[in-house]
Amino acid sequence: MKKITLLFFIFTSVIIAQTDQKIYDIINNVSEERLKNDVKTLADFGTRNTFSDTISETRGIGAARRWIKKEFDKISKDCKNCLTTFYQKDFVTTKMSNRVPKDTWIVNVAAIQKGTKYPNRYIIMTGDIDSRNSDGSDFTKDAPGANDNASGMAGTIEAARVLSKYKFENSIIYLGLSGEEQGLFGGAGFAKYAKEKGWEIIGVFNNDMIGNITGVDGVIDNRTFRIFSEPVPPTETERERNARRFYGGEVDGISRQLARYVHKTTKTYMPEMNPMMVYRLDRFGRGGHHRPFNDLGFAGIRIMEAHENYTQQHQDIRIENGIKYGDTFEHVNFGYVKKLTAVNAINLANLAWAPPSPTEVAIGGIVEASAKLKWNKVEGAKGYKIYWRDTTSPTWDHSRYVENTEFTLEGIVIDNFYFGVATVGENGHESVVVFPNKIMR
Repeated sequence: MKKITLLFFIFTSVIIAQTDQKIYDIINNVSEERLKNDVKTLADFGTRNTFSDTISETRGIGAARRWIKKEFDKISKDCKNCLTTFYQKDFVTTKMSNRVPKDTWIVNVAAIQKGTKYPNRYIIMTGDIDSRNSDGSDFTKDAPGANDNASGMAGTIEAARVLSKYKFENSIIYLGLSGEEQGLFGGAGFAKYAKEKGWEIIGVFNNDMIGNITGVDGVIDNRTFRIFSEPVPPTETERERNARRFYGGEVDGISRQLARYVHKTTKTYMPEMNPMMVYRLDRFGRGGHHRPFNDLGFAGIRIMEAHENYTQQHQDIRIENGIKYGDTFEHVNFGYVKKLTAVNAINLANLAWAPPSPTEVAIGGIVEASAKLKWNKVEGAKGYKIYWRDTTSPTWDHSRYVENTEFTLEGIVIDNFYFGVATVGENGHESVVVFPNKIMR
């Protein structure tokens, strides 16, 4: 009987640990050629400054957002109207920021692929529509924004092309955001829109600059990328803040767990890539379009190149001292854009195929030689994975699969590790890990 039980456990562990061939297919279906064409189209609008021309069909942000909407509509037609496409907009005025030179509409372009089982749960991939030159308020001079951020916008469109061929249990939103360069207005507007709609946001993947491999520091690297995530939500309560002093969790907020998820999925399916988790909201003193979602309590991360080149970022097109300045098409590495688009696509798919995370995870084991965990039963989950790691480790390094809703890790002292629980679906796809949010005495 013991042998049968052991064999069953080994067999179950193998089944749960195995990879999904569909994920490899998604990686292979991302097209470098389509990405290249899309970046070229976006850069050829001349400027996509938030305050640029909205009437022309060939120049300015108006032409760019209409083209993006047409691409989403074309993708939807190809998948038998599987996408709902629309504009979402908010009005900004000069009184709102000194970076707003004139009153204007901030217009986002969205495409929603509804989930079959959890239609009100959304995972979002974003790219920015707008661009800028040396002066963010200059909306007439050229600002092609090939890398910043036609690369992220093209990646978002390409992810929609690839993933629209599949059906998912959760919903996916492919989103083009505007007004990033003037104060993250597009993200703020859409985050508020999602909150008002009562959407449950699984997480936001903000893609901002995913096409440069030659850094200003001289490093050339086409495999490393950064994942920025804040440690804990700014919306946490005083009680939650006080609890962290005694129970830990200062690096275990919902955005940090999302970053760990992307790291793990990437290392599983694209081991040649080097995901680099950065324990900061964004680059030093700077911001990105995931932040407005974080501000409202949603999980959100920024995915971007590891080595930036500042001569090609927020610069007028010119040559000085033999250096070519400007964010132009020639500087984008499309093999790299393809890789980071695939990183996004496989994480979107994994999350969209996974059951919801547990909402309540309790932990106990104070002054004992074991750690006890208990969590709520989740509809659609075949089982659960208990994760634990050293308190100084950036990743979840150990796991145990179980099919009940409580378990004791014998010999694992609660004081020496951090713990979390994820759900596992019938298909083997996992939810984001949930850090304990309740104490068992």
